[in-house]
Amino acid sequence: MALSLGMKNSNKILSQMKSKVGLLSLIKQSSCTCSMNSHYNKTPLTAAPFARAFKSPDSNFRLSPSLFLVRRFESIKAGKQLDSFGSSVNNQFLDFPGGRVAFTPNMRFISESSEERIPCYRVLDDDGQPFPDSSFVKVSEGVAIKMYNDMVTLQTMDTIFYEAQRQGRISFYLTTSGEEAINIASAAAIKNDDFVVPQYREPGVLLWRGFSMQEFANQCFGNKADYGKGRQMPIHYGSNKHNYFTVSSTIATQLPHAVGAAYALKMDQKDACAVTYFGDGGTSEGDFHAALNFSAVTEAPVIFICRNNGWAISTPISDQFRSDGAVVKGRAYGVRSIRVDGNDALAIYSAVHAAREMAIGEGRPILIEALTYRVGHHTTSDDSTKYRPVDEIEWWRTTQDPVTRFRKWIESNGWWNGDIESELRSSVRKQILHALQEAEKAEKPPISDLFTDVYDVSPSNLREQEHSLRETIKKHPQDYPSNVPI
Repeated sequence: MALSLGMKNSNKILSQMKSKVGLLSLIKQSSCTCSMNSHYNKTPLTAAPFARAFKSPDSNFRLSPSLFLVRRFESIKAGKQLDSFGSSVNNQFLDFPGGRVAFTPNMRFISESSEERIPCYRVLDDDGQPFPDSSFVKVSEGVAIKMYNDMVTLQTMDTIFYEAQRQGRISFYLTTSGEEAINIASAAAIKNDDFVVPQYREPGVLLWRGFSMQEFANQCFGNKADYGKGRQMPIHYGSNKHNYFTVSSTIATQLPHAVGAAYALKMDQKDACAVTYFGDGGTSEGDFHAALNFSAVTEAPVIFICRNNGWAISTPISDQFRSDGAVVKGRAYGVRSIRVDGNDALAIYSAVHAAREMAIGEGRPILIEALTYRVGHHTTSDDSTKYRPVDEIEWWRTTQDPVTRFRKWIESNGWWNGDIESELRSSVRKQILHALQEAEKAEKPPISDLFTDVYDVSPSNLREQEHSLRETIKKHPQDYPSNVPI
């Protein structure tokens, strides 16, 4: 009876979302009618074709419905067969854990790919205008203006901090150039009580939640006000106040952590979910596969957001996987999934908004693959022109900029104009420059902070290391910065 009620409630929620959001097209993956480009096994996605695949919005997105794959196999619950593999033998079935399996006399292997690629959900065209009959979650003027303000702020902060690194004022930096919509729109679609388990290219989520320019600058300079006490690389932000787990450089290790956090929220019956981000390269790590399976089996309310920007540092996606991107991997593990235009802020906002309702309301994981492009270098230690064409980078920078596209939309609504634009950019630049100067002048954390916050009582080996470091500094003071208190 409990199972029956649960299924009724789940169906009711799904029905409500269909009428409210209009995003849940209950379509089988095998019946996709919209193709992004030619079959990937025939034409691998190398650098230039990846860019060209997006140059014709009419062929790529005009007919693209949202394709949340509606059904997963429910761990130990019986379910109906999604795909037809021919008639069964005298209607005979095997009652196997997970659901009945039909017998067939025909030997048929499951294809390694479908004939058509999974289409990409899109709302705004290149001119910032919604497609006819497009379905998306309505955004108020106030939310839309804040989204645009934060995208501009993030873009400006990246430019100034990147220049500061090039001037030798900070040691390391990476930008979110070209991926501002994923940052800000996804943050706008979730709640502050939701746990965010980031990779390293999501500072916009913190910005949306109220992390100040001064807090960003303090972390990058590793000064005394830095919450990490100078013990993290620049851009490895973290904030308990904002439910934002501290960034770690290691790839995909955050994904199982996010599932664990989501499962804890579920156990505590919280009206919240966990949201975790990763790049296309992260799908090559074992932690990605473990996390998807872990989340499906435990039915954890977690949203996986994959930023498929075509390049994992210098490795193109054609060398990362032979499948149709990351979205198809969700179905393999029983995770509802969708592919979204990552440069369309309205599409990202709508998809994440719907994903959150399903994750919490139905108690299930959701996978979102956002197709975007990393316009900047991977980090300040990288020169991406060595492995990808300059004209490809410029095409994305000039014609597919998510900030420009969203600005056109709010201007068409009468919510924005050139005068407000100039005032915003001038004000933001002054704030960031002031924060950078203040962070640079601030005192560094004391040497003792290197050895704290792990053990309640420091063990003998750490005490010996601290003593040795202090003695070395006394002998060679010229080799250590003078603004670090001893």
